[in-house]
Amino acid sequence: MISNVRVRFAPAPTGLLHIGNARTALFNFLFAKRHQGTFVLRIEDTDLERSTDSSIDRIIEDLKWLGIFWEEGPDRDGPMGPYRQSQRISIYREFADRLSQEGKSYKCFCSEERLEKLRKEQLSKGKMPRYDGRCRSLSEGEIAEMESSGLHPVLRFHVGRGSILFEDLIHGKMNFDSAGIGDFIIVRSDGMAAYNFACVMDDHLMHITHVIRGEDHLSNTPRQILLYQALGWQPPVFAHHPLILAPDRSPLSKRHGATAVSQY
Repeated sequence: MISNVRVRFAPAPTGLLHIGNARTALFNFLFAKRHQGTFVLRIEDTDLERSTDSSIDRIIEDLKWLGIFWEEGPDRDGPMGPYRQSQRISIYREFADRLSQEGKSYKCFCSEERLEKLRKEQLSKGKMPRYDGRCRSLSEGEIAEMESSGLHPVLRFHVGRGSILFEDLIHGKMNFDSAGIGDFIIVRSDGMAAYNFACVMDDHLMHITHVIRGEDHLSNTPRQILLYQALGWQPPVFAHHPLILAPDRSPLSKRHGATAVSQY
């Protein structure tokens, strides 16, 4: 038995609870039970335009209907809350400032139009789309000038060259080349933390020991590991399970019929 296990299920409240997400919640719930650990429910509501309180209530209701319960969460509180990302903005800002001060991130003013043009050019040449680092070398004067003109930058994490290695409990040894990642956004232009950044902050500060999630998140893992390394933190153990597939072998979606727990 593994000691002091802490796992989490972290849905985005932008709609109904999908069967695939319910399955992920069940895996985490059972893993915590097996090891007499703690199961945390965290609400990832950084998308303020699409997230709703009614979706949060429905997710909680559906999980309880399935017999899945948690020791810590938005409705139960706990020692490592708050458990809604929208209530943790000051925490994200503190660590974003730290990365900036240490020279590990930088402000980027590139427009959506430029980024889309860059993406198309890279694809036309058979290259994987990635940011080209244009704003990485901006001077303080150039930054001040653009900000005074009313431009709101995003904050990008500076990705160095090298291999990103980790052991996945399901997939085994994984190796990603950082050259294919590019400098990624950690804080959006509206000041809200981007997914990978908020996820790392929360998992570390909530002492999550095992991250059990769908294999569609595998591409996020190297980015998150880079953030753990930049902050001097130990990453959790990762386990990326297969997705539920439809008869045509594509990921189960609305076009295949009823996919929400509440539809059953």
